[in-house]
Amino acid sequence: MKKLVFIVEDDENIREIIRCALASCGFDVSAFEDAVEMFGAMVKNMPDLILLDLMLPKMDGLEALKRLKSDVRYSHIPVLILTAKSSETDKVKGLDLGADDYITKPFGVLELMARVRAALRRGTDLPNRTAVCSANGLSLDPVRHEVKLDGKPVNLTLKEFELLHLLMANAGRVLTRNEILDSVWGYGYTGETRTLDMHIRSLRRKIGDGVENGGFITTVRGVGYKFNQ
Repeated sequence: MKKLVFIVEDDENIREIIRCALASCGFDVSAFEDAVEMFGAMVKNMPDLILLDLMLPKMDGLEALKRLKSDVRYSHIPVLILTAKSSETDKVKGLDLGADDYITKPFGVLELMARVRAALRRGTDLPNRTAVCSANGLSLDPVRHEVKLDGKPVNLTLKEFELLHLLMANAGRVLTRNEILDSVWGYGYTGETRTLDMHIRSLRRKIGDGVENGGFITTVRGVGYKFNQ
């Protein structure tokens, strides 16, 4: 069965280039000039993936992304941002709001197709979306999107939640930096690798030391990170 991809791009030429490329790769494609049109179409057809520009008329891309990721009907859909905004601040903002990848213009069509396929594969490789993870007083419920420490709620950003979910679902296993970046930030993420370190530091502040003060998350130098059981 063909995967359905939505394109939200106000530049007609770019929209058509992407549409033709996706169609030639065997995808079903629906293209929209703005996010308002896209949300209207989602009443009838739910896409498997969304390619979303940021600078859009009527509703900007970040607002559309917030709406997608805050609605349980849509939050599971991978979203790839396509934009001319290339600063690290813009990338972190988009990824923290829940984007699965961040691709700056101009981009190569072959690379874009590879990232689309990778994002769709990740949808089947993610940790169990319904199983509650728990360890030493820390619990994560992916359905309710809740994290609690000793029964008290812990407020995390979307990327912090996804990062903690990945680590807890692979408790005891060392995950390489590339594995984490590919899974949480998207295939071929080219931003500063300190973005991961920044999120780990933030997580540690929010969930505390734990595990008899040895820390829930261990840094394995030169490799990556491990969640301690």
